[in-house]
Amino acid sequence: MPDDPPGPVPETATDAPLDPGAITGWHAHVYYDPAATRDRAALLRERIVARFPEAVPGRWHDAPVGPHPTAMYQLTFTPALFPRIVPFLALNRQGLTVLVHPETGWPRADHLMHALWLGAVLPLKAEVLPEQAGT
Repeated sequence: MPDDPPGPVPETATDAPLDPGAITGWHAHVYYDPAATRDRAALLRERIVARFPEAVPGRWHDAPVGPHPTAMYQLTFTPALFPRIVPFLALNRQGLTVLVHPETGWPRADHLMHALWLGAVLPLKAEVLPEQAGT
C-alpha cells in the first residue's frame, strides 16, 4: 500500500540506516504551564505564525493529552521548513521545552527514538503511542 510506513524501525544501531526521505513532515510540541508560562507560549506562537505562515499551529491543550505529560500545542511543518524553523525555535523558545519529531508513519519511534528536545527532556507516555500509524 502506498500509505504504509517505509519499512520496519531499526532496533539497534547495527540495523540498516533509515532513509531521511521517509520523513513526510515534522511536529513541534511546545510545552507550557497554563498558570505560569502560557503567555510566553502565546508570544512564541505569534512569532512563529508571523515568521512562518506555512507552519500550521494546532489547538491549545491546557491539560495533558496523548503521550504528552503537560499542557502543549503542536506545530506542523514540512521537511523543507525544518532548517529555518528549528533554529528559530532553539533561539526563541522563551525558556519553554519543545519536542521536535519527524513523521515517518511510526509514531512511537518518532516520539521516543527520533525526537529532538529543546530544553528539558520530558517523560512521554509511551504506552499510548501506537507502534505504527493507523494501528
